[in-house]
Amino acid sequence: MRPLYTSEERERRDASPWTLVQGILAPVQFAIFLISLALVLRCLATGEGAWAADTSVLAKTAALYAIMITGSIWEKAVFGKWLFVPAFFWEDVFSMLVLALHTAYLAMLFGGIGTLEQRLGVALAGYAAYVINATQFLLKLRAARLQAASA
Repeated sequence: MRPLYTSEERERRDASPWTLVQGILAPVQFAIFLISLALVLRCLATGEGAWAADTSVLAKTAALYAIMITGSIWEKAVFGKWLFVPAFFWEDVFSMLVLALHTAYLAMLFGGIGTLEQRLGVALAGYAAYVINATQFLLKLRAARLQAASA
């Protein structure tokens, strides 16, 4: 099995400022997700707080785009490719689904497409995909730490 990082890739990863950016953006995005999830669920349960729910999904979507753009820059710096490097191929594939769902939400919001409930349903689908994607990345982070410990 190919190691997650070659020694050269590990050196580039550790030297890249984008590694720190990713390390900051990931927990920020997760915190926004938790707050937004609560606001979306509250809106769906009570019918109140649509503005807060929509605003929170916009914040989550902005954080997602930021982490995706900087993540592709990070992959280029570490692996020499913008996306879909072998070490993170399936994470990137699933990230595209997360982006597609969040972008569909934006289209619904700004295009006046569907009802509030339908729009927030798309947001929740995006959030479910995000949880799966975040889990993929956490498992890769754990694998990288185990690889480093055994090296």
